[in-house]
Amino acid sequence: MHKEFLMGNEAIALGAIAAGVNLVSGYPGTPSTEVLETIAKRRSDNIYVEWSVNEKAAMEVAAGAAYSGARSMVTMKQVGLNVASDPLMSLEYIGVKGGMVVLVADDPGPVSSQTEQDTRHFAAFSKLPCFDPSSAQEAYEMVQEAFAYSEKYGTPVFLRPTTRVCHGYASVSVKDADEYTSHTPDGFVKDSARWVIFPRLSYQNHIKIEERNEKLSEDFFAYKRNQIVRPSVSDAGSDTAADENPVRKGIAAGGVSFTYVLESLKSIDSIPILKIATPHPFPEKLALEFLEGLDAVLCFEELDPVIEKELTYICGKYHLPVKIYGKLSHHVKNAGENSRDSVFRDIRRFLKDTYDNTRSNPKTGNSPDILPNLPVRPPILCAGCPHRASFYAVKTAMQGEKTIFCGDIGCYTLGNAMPLDMVDTCLCMGAGLGIAQGVGRIEPDTHCFAFVGDSTFFASAVTGVINAVYNQSDLTLIILDNSTTAMTGHQPHPGTGQTMMGKIVDKIDIEAVLKGIGLDIVETVDPLEHKTAVSCVKRVSNEPGVKAIIFKSPCIAVAEPKESMHVLPDKCIGCKKCIRELGCPALIALKGKISIDPSLCTGCTLCHQLCPTDAIVNRKAGDSNE
Repeated sequence: MHKEFLMGNEAIALGAIAAGVNLVSGYPGTPSTEVLETIAKRRSDNIYVEWSVNEKAAMEVAAGAAYSGARSMVTMKQVGLNVASDPLMSLEYIGVKGGMVVLVADDPGPVSSQTEQDTRHFAAFSKLPCFDPSSAQEAYEMVQEAFAYSEKYGTPVFLRPTTRVCHGYASVSVKDADEYTSHTPDGFVKDSARWVIFPRLSYQNHIKIEERNEKLSEDFFAYKRNQIVRPSVSDAGSDTAADENPVRKGIAAGGVSFTYVLESLKSIDSIPILKIATPHPFPEKLALEFLEGLDAVLCFEELDPVIEKELTYICGKYHLPVKIYGKLSHHVKNAGENSRDSVFRDIRRFLKDTYDNTRSNPKTGNSPDILPNLPVRPPILCAGCPHRASFYAVKTAMQGEKTIFCGDIGCYTLGNAMPLDMVDTCLCMGAGLGIAQGVGRIEPDTHCFAFVGDSTFFASAVTGVINAVYNQSDLTLIILDNSTTAMTGHQPHPGTGQTMMGKIVDKIDIEAVLKGIGLDIVETVDPLEHKTAVSCVKRVSNEPGVKAIIFKSPCIAVAEPKESMHVLPDKCIGCKKCIRELGCPALIALKGKISIDPSLCTGCTLCHQLCPTDAIVNRKAGDSNE
């Protein structure tokens, strides 16, 4: 063993490698992305890794490997599980031969997602075991244990880290290479009675699943990561809160919230804690042991009141006189992330039976220093981002027309920000196409636009295009092709010509795909050539049926920047058109004039093309305005 300073996702990746994983598939999505990327970097030659086109494909690839006796893992974020749920809900009935871990990273906050979706509900819905790590170290060890449980019970299992476990750093004890498990798949064995899902087979397997989960609940009673942490005798004797209030209290927690509870109790007299590491199947016997002799329990968890509801159910089932508090009782906030501070305050109120919102040091009574508020920095498209030019071209071309601009998931969702204001709807990946079709059917006089990125096109938009062509809709598809998956860290996709294994492959041409589907009008243009782009939008949008414009220009993070622009003070009239219409963060209003931050400017020239007095020029074309 040795120690490494690791991000939680890196720890999970190294845990999977140590467990002998043979295949890892996934689709990038924060906060899960670094798991697969780390495996790709640290893998041995016998581990196959791929970014699949979407989560459904990734789930099916991992399932096929597990059918063959391999240890496989599939990675995604919580909303990606919605895409993968179709194969998953049948896979639960079929089961697997090799160990299969379904890693789904939940995003309380949400920090970078459309929703706060709790995968523990999906575990119960799909009747699959779920492991909920509370730290980077536990995540490293738990993924190895998850593979073992998966193989023992012949079922996929969930590993459900949340954002702060995924992205927090810690010194983690990891195995040396000679301590790794070596797993050799024994191959797929034909057996239609097992691998082909029929109604009769599903019925029989459903019975087996229910029996298995009862056994798992018993098994999880002894699972070392489910535990009751009791105060020592000396701690209990000095529990001033207990002296003041004879009500016997306990705390139940899971995931990173358990870590926050431990950190909070360093400065609060100890009380018994129930740690839930496997929220499904719930370790009922352990919970009964914990509840015995208590009068009240406060629950901490992210995101939904899963533990709270289970304990409430157990109290009712066994007629226990224990009051369960948490999100449902509004003793703990019911949305967003927990934090060490919020947990600290909630515990103090619980112990003291007070709702004083001030935080003080329980030992000294002194209030901590009040920290200043951090400056607000709203999310915005990067300086020089070609998406800004694409949105602006469409906005300019369609000025005065009745329009709807249906957006999608990606960094281009930021096109909704002022002054662009070019995203009227955003639901989920690929949905803009369907929404545009629906609006167009009800309001045929509306110019319907659907915006989608190149990576999302392959992931989930192709189906929507086919639907539009087949049903003879009238819309304009705008593909924002920046040659990468920018939002999640510039991962490759089928249009980039490179796989996650580093192999150079033929690029899948989006224009050829669209024409193959049946589009007659597909034009490709550089959005940074503003007049050409505007003219293209005007021309194409007036054509009937389904048509497409591919705005093709590389992401500024993967392209070499050009010479930055600067402003000629004598020519600048301070009209601020560039700022008012583009909102580029490199543009600054200073003493009635416009200035350009050279550290941000990439030389895209869009502001130059808009300036009515030709005051914005390439830095080589004039003296600096500083």
